[in-house]
Amino acid sequence: MKNKTVAAWLAFVGGPLGLHRFYLHGLSDMLGWLLPIPTALGIYGIQRVQQLGQDDHYSWVLIPLLGFTIAACALRAILYALMTAEAWNARYNPSAAPDAAPGRTQWITVGAIVVSLLIGTTVLMASLAFSFQRYFEYQIEEARKISQ
Repeated sequence: MKNKTVAAWLAFVGGPLGLHRFYLHGLSDMLGWLLPIPTALGIYGIQRVQQLGQDDHYSWVLIPLLGFTIAACALRAILYALMTAEAWNARYNPSAAPDAAPGRTQWITVGAIVVSLLIGTTVLMASLAFSFQRYFEYQIEEARKISQ
């Protein structure tokens, strides 16, 4: 029996590593194995910023990959938590009764919604702000080079 609360928290906490996909679909899930790739590239972008400084052009492309992956997994956690018990059990527990306990929403499930919404939107907006700021600063630098 797949529990909705466990899936929502796995999507939030371990989503960038694909843990929620492995929980729901097993180890043969291809998307679960692909999720760590943008996560690793984003972490590599953060390392490049620490080593080379904020003027590194690849970092403002790589870092948002991590942010978008975290935000997408937070959204997936919200979607899992907001599913009705009937829809959850029909999809992930087809042999169970439509109102079986694993599909019910509890207070800790609502906590997953709140935390995912808070952290997911913060990470998404920070990723967008970082990449746009770096991009526009790069454009200004190139314009200054042309004007001189």
